[in-house]
Amino acid sequence: MTSAKIFQHIEVVREEIAAVCKKTRRTVDDITLIAVSKTRPVADLEAAHAAGLVHFGENYLQEAEAKIAELRHLPIVWHYIGSIQSNKTQAIASNFDWVHTVDRNKIGQRLNDQCPPQKQLNVLLQVNSDDDPNKGGVPLADCAALTNFLCGLPNLRIRGLMTILAKDTDPAVGYDLVQSQFAAIKKLLADDFPDRLADWDTLSMGMSGDFATAIAYGSTQIRIGTALFGPRSD
Repeated sequence: MTSAKIFQHIEVVREEIAAVCKKTRRTVDDITLIAVSKTRPVADLEAAHAAGLVHFGENYLQEAEAKIAELRHLPIVWHYIGSIQSNKTQAIASNFDWVHTVDRNKIGQRLNDQCPPQKQLNVLLQVNSDDDPNKGGVPLADCAALTNFLCGLPNLRIRGLMTILAKDTDPAVGYDLVQSQFAAIKKLLADDFPDRLADWDTLSMGMSGDFATAIAYGSTQIRIGTALFGPRSD
């Protein structure tokens, strides 16, 4: 896709974000647009960055490592949004600023232990809000226990929740459940980990097809690929 097309698509998405924020009485500055750049060539990322995007999300570690190395001269914030295998945690902790897909104690512990010196990794719990057996994520009922464990790990900043809805899930229902869990954990942190409460500020919900609904239900980070870069060829 040409740089001009990418710029045009970014402007359309920004206008849609502004419209839903106005309708729901939210502030545009509270919404972080993450460009999901998996399978996209480096030139597309450079074009999106030139258009003002700073946050980029990658699913495939090996591909991401090559892009991060090539684009190291740009002030990009990298988000890992793919599934995590134990043998990938060191590379993820070293290369990324955010990890959206922590769903069990073992992964959190490894990310903490393998985090480079003087670095804190921003972490989100991936929530399987609709009990879809085909995707990762901690069940809603287990979110508090996982949060409690992660809060004991000094190299992780526990920022909030992330979810990917199943295709047949009503976004309003799914996002309402996650928002409610977010609020419940905030109360837990206020009682048990008050020093962590200020970090609990992020809901990563919504993609190209439903980000307006996600924003209406409290999302602070939307993960957009197709609407920015067009359909993938894979």
